[in-house]
Amino acid sequence: MSVHSEIKKITTETLRKMKFDKEKITMLTAYDFTTAKMVDAGGIDAILVGDSASNLMAGYETTLPITLDQMIYHAQCVIRGVDRALVVVDLPFGSYQSNPEKALESAVRIMKESEAHAIKLEGGKEVEKSIKKIVNAGIPVMGHLGLTPQSIYQFGTYKVRAKEDEEAEKLMSDAKLLEDLGCFALVLEKIPAALAKKVSESISIPTIGIGAGPDCDGQVLVYHDMVGMNKDFTPKFLRRYLDLYTEITGAVSQYVKDVKRADFPNQEESY
Repeated sequence: MSVHSEIKKITTETLRKMKFDKEKITMLTAYDFTTAKMVDAGGIDAILVGDSASNLMAGYETTLPITLDQMIYHAQCVIRGVDRALVVVDLPFGSYQSNPEKALESAVRIMKESEAHAIKLEGGKEVEKSIKKIVNAGIPVMGHLGLTPQSIYQFGTYKVRAKEDEEAEKLMSDAKLLEDLGCFALVLEKIPAALAKKVSESISIPTIGIGAGPDCDGQVLVYHDMVGMNKDFTPKFLRRYLDLYTEITGAVSQYVKDVKRADFPNQEESY
């Protein structure tokens, strides 16, 4: 029996069971083959091919510029590096908001061309028809409420969402709507911990938090932030597990010195 056939793959059903069993779900982003391989080997449950690739891989200020073709490319790279984790891909801005037919077309392209396992999109009531159409086509959908970065120009800020009663009530009803529409899980981003706890307890699908406190059914972080490749990004919710920015710049600096003084390659490193 090959190693691959022994690996128990994570599915959407696995995540539902984890919520039921009160086992926390772990999720990180990845945008390329090498990172996906490492994250998967580390035992992560789910990998998000996030539209944050727009910021981290392409250097844009927001997530808005990334295209569907670019998201498919990143998803293809990630899928080739994964043996176990569930791979979820963001539908980018403009690929699903305008009409349900376009939304379905975008989701189908991601599933067919990248072989990913699910898609994620932002919003509640306003994207109801798009979600319904995608779910009815048999494509697993992960929802996303709270701070929805694709709406940044509408919000005008990346501050915590749903602090006021009206917005909190809308978020609660949107969460129930997403469950009713057949979403298999829901990301809650930058909302008060008490509200995230309430949402998590009131729906049967798993919630995955980012800046939403400890009571969500799981947590997601951006890989580059978690390993400290971004030295300037320091939100309250981020825990850094490494300081790779310092490590990598130090290694590069050492390499430059060694080459300049003809210390690399040495005799052992030459043929």
